[in-house]
Amino acid sequence: MSGRRRGMRVRRGVALAAAVFAAGCGTEREIEQPKPLFGEVPIEYPLHMWDQDMEGETILRVRVDDVGAVDSVEVLGSSGYASFDSAAVAGARDLRFTPARRDGKRIAVWAEVPVHFSKRPRPDTLGIPGG
Repeated sequence: MSGRRRGMRVRRGVALAAAVFAAGCGTEREIEQPKPLFGEVPIEYPLHMWDQDMEGETILRVRVDDVGAVDSVEVLGSSGYASFDSAAVAGARDLRFTPARRDGKRIAVWAEVPVHFSKRPRPDTLGIPGG
């Protein structure tokens, strides 16, 4: 049996940073930032990049609406590989968050989301407190 499976979805090795930073809205009132809802990350590691042992990081800017869905995605920082950037954008549309809040009311905000494409697990994604 070949160690390589065609068409296999490779999700391991893709990590979202636990921190999401809400962009300023030009107001002084405190904003409770959106938090990613973790489970299975919908961003797929491009198989041909996995096979070539390529790694990288794409920084996204996502608009999280008032119910926690992503309705817009932009690349703030390219990984240098179109395959990683495209995979990050496509998968980010399926991310879900707790909504941001201001004065107890749900609001839409822009947030920065780093997406790491790595074959090595990151300490902050292993469920290790303070890792």
